[in-house]
Amino acid sequence: MGNCNACIRPEEASKTDPQTKPKKLRERRPNPYSNSPAPIRVLKDFFPKTRISDKYILGRELGRGEFGVTYLCTDRETREALACKSISKKKLRTAVDIEDVRREVAIMSSLPDHANIVKLRATYEDNEAVHLVMELCEGGELFDRIVARGHYSERAAAGVARTVAEVVRMCHANGVMHRDLKPENFLFANKKEHSALKAIDFGLSVFFKPGERFSEIVGSPYYMAPEVLKRNYGPEVDIWSAGVILYILLCGVPPFWAETEQGVALAILRGVIDFKREPWPQISESAKSLVRQMLETDTKKRLTAQQVLEHPWIQHAKKASNVPLGDIVRTRLKQFSIMNRFKKKALRVIAEHLTLEEVEVIREMFALMDSDGDGKISYDELKTGLRKVGSQLAEAEMKLLMDVADVDGNGVLDYGEFVAVIIHLQRMENDEHFRRAFMFFDKDGSGYIELDELREALEDESGACDTDVLNEIMREVDTDKDGQISYEEFVAMMKTGTDWRKASRQYSRERFKSLSVNLMKDGSLQLQDVLSGQTIAV
Repeated sequence: MGNCNACIRPEEASKTDPQTKPKKLRERRPNPYSNSPAPIRVLKDFFPKTRISDKYILGRELGRGEFGVTYLCTDRETREALACKSISKKKLRTAVDIEDVRREVAIMSSLPDHANIVKLRATYEDNEAVHLVMELCEGGELFDRIVARGHYSERAAAGVARTVAEVVRMCHANGVMHRDLKPENFLFANKKEHSALKAIDFGLSVFFKPGERFSEIVGSPYYMAPEVLKRNYGPEVDIWSAGVILYILLCGVPPFWAETEQGVALAILRGVIDFKREPWPQISESAKSLVRQMLETDTKKRLTAQQVLEHPWIQHAKKASNVPLGDIVRTRLKQFSIMNRFKKKALRVIAEHLTLEEVEVIREMFALMDSDGDGKISYDELKTGLRKVGSQLAEAEMKLLMDVADVDGNGVLDYGEFVAVIIHLQRMENDEHFRRAFMFFDKDGSGYIELDELREALEDESGACDTDVLNEIMREVDTDKDGQISYEEFVAMMKTGTDWRKASRQYSRERFKSLSVNLMKDGSLQLQDVLSGQTIAV
């Protein structure tokens, strides 16, 4: 339920302009209770005599985050099905972690009842965990519906945008800044087409007063507003994040994306929005104007939540086009393009170890397309070849396929790159393939992938591998936190369809903090444009 591990947590940041008077930052002090035999007391309203098991029965696991596990929870008297997020005290390693949990409970308790915000029903605490009992949302993540359906129509996207704006308006009216709005922090109440959509995670939210400025770098990279990177921001950041969600709803990919955290930062700070790629040419000007005004880098010109709700595209949502904006193939291609390096490598391993029978059709297709027989497929060969085999892909989609598949960026596809994409499109879920790929990484045959083995597998051609990114991948995939990746954890990663989330979690909170601090010189943010080599002051 709570996607704690998809977030960059508050960190100490360097100085900002003294005129802005940013909120004083909390240092990440060690948890004073971590080595103490006395149990930590997290909640201030603590009633040790009431146990969660007195009123509720905890059932199957529904989800898992960095700090806690969410379980199905049944009221003993009414038999009502609810959800319980149990946050393990062992995982609360610092005083900041404890403060975050307290604040999440305080914020969820203070917000008035609203159809689009998950309701906190009760809180409990024992020696092992803090338990948050809340209403159950069984309809799945907004994110997963985007992936499963490829694209929403404009009409459906407008409905979701209205809901997100309603949540932001309600939060801001009650002095709460969310700071981590993204598709996976919204769940549908049930599986029905017109189910209520609810905001479910307030783990990074904070109370604010009018005019108060903040400087903690928090959030998830793709959804982070430029002023967060500049470490001087207010509640306008939530509108930016909602604008990123709307962009994804309409075209299936984030507006600001790159292979490196510096690239992501540069794209966000530039604020150049791509309306040329498919399906933007078919999308109404009214929808594009709303996206532009939500992704406005000047916070004084950015719309408020109320102005978003008053925008003509939202007001006349029922008249918006109901034609689907794309298909599942394009969505999967886009997913593949932003998959983390670990998963890409595993797919390549699988591709290189498939049996002859399994790849015969793919091999024939490759040979057919490789007209000059040089073992590489150029874009022209791919285009001609796809037409020969009767493919209905449009030219824009063929170009996308080429860009996505060309992992090493040399302009041509080798056999491994070609097969890896085909495997991804077919969503191959053969356990034997996974076992073979796992053994490739598990060099010492211990049954686990250790950090050194992961480093060796993911080194680039120069033998370098970013240690922070490595640690973040390990933290993300290693769900039981024993410092190594089991076969079950590896398979779970390979079968996960929501690869933007995996990619965003590669960037550790420390990387984003140090990125911002290192690039900040003389009060402006200096970024080097990789393409032009120029240094840009933002």
